[in-house]
Amino acid sequence: MKLYGMAQSRSFRALWALEETGIPYEYVPIKLLTDAADSASSQNPDYLALNTQGKVPTLVDGDLILTESAAIVNHIGRRAPKSRLVPAKDAIECARYDEMMFFILAELEQPLWSNGKHRFALPEAQRIPQMLETAAFEFSKAVRALDHLLGTCEYAIGDRFTMADILLAQTFNWAIRFKFEVPERYVELRERHYQRPAAMRAMQVIA
Repeated sequence: MKLYGMAQSRSFRALWALEETGIPYEYVPIKLLTDAADSASSQNPDYLALNTQGKVPTLVDGDLILTESAAIVNHIGRRAPKSRLVPAKDAIECARYDEMMFFILAELEQPLWSNGKHRFALPEAQRIPQMLETAAFEFSKAVRALDHLLGTCEYAIGDRFTMADILLAQTFNWAIRFKFEVPERYVELRERHYQRPAAMRAMQVIA
């Protein structure tokens, strides 16, 4: 497998997933907001042929090209079924896993990206400062919903680590970096999961 990515982005969750499974891979650093003539630029024609949006991450596995981070981590997990990082047998466990993955993407992560877009990612003329307050409100609401989904569980869907925990930990890392109000429970979750050997190896790759 070949993973194209950039530090401090959703690429990290894909890199972490690869390290958790032990699947051999090549990591290719990509630069955003650089001249298209640079071979490592996200706007270089060779990269745009893989990812038409010029974003990261991009995973190439033979003839398969994936550009959505959640799809990438699920594919990686399914390529290493013995890792049990993606539920595959129990229908109820699979349903809870899907629910958590979709919740993280649609509810927990969304206000963080809204914050980022309206602080630096969008062209200045398209930014709406009032969106920052809205994003904080939506994040707080999502955290309360997460409390209900998790209950007293240590992991995203029960008693073992899965790819959903990678998304959860990386999303709270994002929230902490963006200075959102993160309950201590989730600060500790981030710290605990980021101490996993695979996460630490992934951080060394992008250091």
